[in-house]
Amino acid sequence: MCLAMTAALPAMAQEAPRSAYFLDGYSFRHELNAAFSGERNYISLPALGNIGVGVSSNVGVNTFLYKTAPGSPYKLTTFMSPTVDAATFLDKLNDNNRITGGVDMTILSAGFRGFGGFNTITIGVKTEVGANLPKSLFEFMKVGQTGPDTRYQLDDIKVEASAVAEIALGHSHKVNDRLNIGAKVKVLLGLGSAYANINKMDVAFGYDKWQITAQGEMQMAAGKGLIVPTKQEMGKEISSPSEADLIEWGDIDYDKFGLAGLGFGVDLGATYDLLPDLQLSAAINDLGFMNWKNAVTGRTGTTTWTFDGFTDIAIDDSKPGYEERKLDEQFDRLWDDMQDVVNFHREDNGTGSYSKMLNATLHLGAEYKMPFYRNLTGGFLFSSHFAGCASWTEGRLYANIKPTKWFDATVNYGASTFGSSFGWMINFHPKGFNFFVGSDHQFFSVTPQYLPVGKASANINIGFNITFGS
Repeated sequence: MCLAMTAALPAMAQEAPRSAYFLDGYSFRHELNAAFSGERNYISLPALGNIGVGVSSNVGVNTFLYKTAPGSPYKLTTFMSPTVDAATFLDKLNDNNRITGGVDMTILSAGFRGFGGFNTITIGVKTEVGANLPKSLFEFMKVGQTGPDTRYQLDDIKVEASAVAEIALGHSHKVNDRLNIGAKVKVLLGLGSAYANINKMDVAFGYDKWQITAQGEMQMAAGKGLIVPTKQEMGKEISSPSEADLIEWGDIDYDKFGLAGLGFGVDLGATYDLLPDLQLSAAINDLGFMNWKNAVTGRTGTTTWTFDGFTDIAIDDSKPGYEERKLDEQFDRLWDDMQDVVNFHREDNGTGSYSKMLNATLHLGAEYKMPFYRNLTGGFLFSSHFAGCASWTEGRLYANIKPTKWFDATVNYGASTFGSSFGWMINFHPKGFNFFVGSDHQFFSVTPQYLPVGKASANINIGFNITFGS
């Protein structure tokens, strides 16, 4: 019933690419399993050692964008256009439509042998944004009133975003010839968090206005510099005293930097050589919590308010101003109208706090060295992410080629909650440097505007690190 997208380490937390799980020369393999030791000591180049950008969704761009009529000056229009059939649009949706995206950037990292094992120090920043939008919301937007007594019940509308800096210390240790164990301790510094959740919304249509009753809350934290004003504070026109403390979204400001939260996390991992050519591995990452301070909170009121409909969104060549309407302007109008649908009354103004558990991820892996060609291994990785209704599971099959001591690569195929995907990675690791590039998800079809068609799941990881030692 929830989508805890990012507030600590978010729902689709940006970690090292799972395609790299079985590549021994990959310097950041310890991000996936704390028991993995580095092939050599390494130092990452500032902000270039490991960069990951990704997006995951169970819907695609072609769900919301459509081609216009032949001869139109615009190639695409939104689902709100009267030229788009409602049934065609709604059939493409899931009951819950999830979209997440994030960036993982390592600012500085180092790995070295010592203390009887392999040690890592990492400083990085992770940002995430995401939303859970139920099908009934889009039906309400697209179909609207169908009779004198039309009602919609919209549940679990959630939007969340966060940015967290991470300082991590890890150690992997060889217990015996078969067993390796590892652990990593993380200190999390919150840079900013925003969360809005509508648990329940009832919409009743009248002849000229729509009456809305909602139950929901919002929380924002970005240090003492965050300014979230009300309509009364901004001198906006209000029609009743109950509107005085409504949040004025367009005037939210930020005037000085300050830490917004503090958290702690732990990664645990192990590998075990069951047979000379078969290694099993297990890891659980991001066990912990995040506390956000100086939080601004708000709640929907207990009264019913009115909304007079989505306006001026659809492209239709019979409407005035058609020539001036671009796709981005349509989405701007749609966003403005969506803000009017939900009213939050501000409660705590920078005096509150809230805590969230980190969203943990489990990895279970097995790698087998092929007897007919020792430089080829087959692997299987099961991954499960625990984040309420944003939880996902994935099974991924690998073919890993390691023809020389300085180069390895993988191709793999995964099936998950977000659909199937093809993954790959190439990894150069001669003595002196490690360069890698790869992806767990990619798209092969784009619109003329270079937007991915189909389910919008794609990511890319790239990095360059200096290695030394034997």
